[in-house]
Amino acid sequence: MQPNSRTTMDDRTHQLAQIFRAMANLLAAQRANPYRVRAYRKAADSILTITGNLAELAARHQLQELPGIGRDLAEKIEEFLATGTIHAYEELNTPLPVEVASWASLPGLSDALVSYLYFRLNIRTLPDLESLVASHLLRTQPGFSGPEEALLAAIRRRVEESPSATPPDADP
Repeated sequence: MQPNSRTTMDDRTHQLAQIFRAMANLLAAQRANPYRVRAYRKAADSILTITGNLAELAARHQLQELPGIGRDLAEKIEEFLATGTIHAYEELNTPLPVEVASWASLPGLSDALVSYLYFRLNIRTLPDLESLVASHLLRTQPGFSGPEEALLAAIRRRVEESPSATPPDADP
């Protein structure tokens, strides 16, 4: 093997490990399943211990023989080797919409909780958030602090102030 191709593969292996670590951190911030977070961290550690060529292991369908690499992670490694990125990472790395990120200023909400609500619970609009709070399910979420009444009042004020809160086909 030529030194240049070895260096390139080492660089790609390190880049993949960084992506897996970043995915673990992003998932942890979204309070995803801790086993899933740990799986990405273990995969990052595992691929860094490889003495051979990662692409050759993939070509021989031997990725799942690595500790902590199952079918799903093997597919992500193959995707990275083919494209230079992982679609799931790109999705995770997508920032919150500005309006949604501003919810962290509402009473009892934090950046981490807002991220969790958006990405994991699919809460996309203030009316969605209002419904969640009114159902008393938000208080069951770790990270929520404060009285629901204060949060509901703040949400309702924001809905009233927001021009986008009115559906486009509604009468003024």
